[in-house]
Amino acid sequence: MPETPAHHLLVIGCGSIGERHLRCFQQTGRATVTACDTNPALLERMRTTYGVPVATDAGQALSGGAFTGAVICTPAPWHVPIGIKAMRGGAHVLIEKPLSHSLQDVDTLLRTRDETGKQAAVAYVYRVFPFLVAAQDFLRTSGLGPILQATATSGQAFHRLRPAYAQTYYRDRALGGGAIQDALTHLANWMESVVGPTDSLLCDCAHLAVPAVTVEDTVHVSARNGAALVNYTLNQFQAPNETTLQLNTALGSVKVEVHRQRWGVMGNTDPDWTWHDAPVEGRDSHFIAQANAFLDQVEGRPSRLCSLEAAAATLRFNLAALASAEKGARVSCHDLPAS
Repeated sequence: MPETPAHHLLVIGCGSIGERHLRCFQQTGRATVTACDTNPALLERMRTTYGVPVATDAGQALSGGAFTGAVICTPAPWHVPIGIKAMRGGAHVLIEKPLSHSLQDVDTLLRTRDETGKQAAVAYVYRVFPFLVAAQDFLRTSGLGPILQATATSGQAFHRLRPAYAQTYYRDRALGGGAIQDALTHLANWMESVVGPTDSLLCDCAHLAVPAVTVEDTVHVSARNGAALVNYTLNQFQAPNETTLQLNTALGSVKVEVHRQRWGVMGNTDPDWTWHDAPVEGRDSHFIAQANAFLDQVEGRPSRLCSLEAAAATLRFNLAALASAEKGARVSCHDLPAS
């Protein structure tokens, strides 16, 4: 007779990313899942498609203490208050990115984690991509020296890849929408995991092409992360779905081609790049790896997932980028209002 999974998780918010988390936690074989949403039709689809129990009231469900963890997939403004409630109710939490749309109550979230002893992580899924993990580990141990300059260039036909975008949070910055909080935040979070948090930045952004919304779909950012200069360019309308990251030291360079699932290194005396492939089968593979990493963390084992502190630093990047674009001036990530 098969063992009963050790963990029972409440997935709060069952839109596209919530459904993916639900499906991928199921596929770990280590957890049972309950779907929670205020939309009856969506809940019925979760019940019939995945055979899971359902709930309509997250607060009531969390108050019973029945769940090992909560996976919070609501729009950004509800991430922090639900995370606080979940930990106070006895659940560990995995919070979708971005951590929030403001700094309000982030300090309370951190304090609640410490007071309750619960585990908490933020679902910046780049943290578990095999080729990104390998590139980061190489940079830490290679002896190439400190990163002095880095670039991130990314684009995709967003409206074709996620056709329901205009009916979701994406249409509204206040809900965590727009290119900065939806797409660029992934790149910034991974880059900060390598070169450290962003100190200041200058951002220009605009809505140029994506139909049916007015939020920015194109972003250019020039940032300072300690001694390193970091540039980001991103659009959400170009034909190729491509992302390239390059990190340069005085002794050599590391490049990551996310769309090719590979990373490469070129030293100052090398004639060309040496490439290392690290492909996975299907996009769900990354989210299954993330789900297993969260369950490992809950069980007290090491995890590479994004901490609340690191996610709060990236939240400051997001807010500084929005403020800089509004002001047309460089903004310090350390001098942002609490709300």
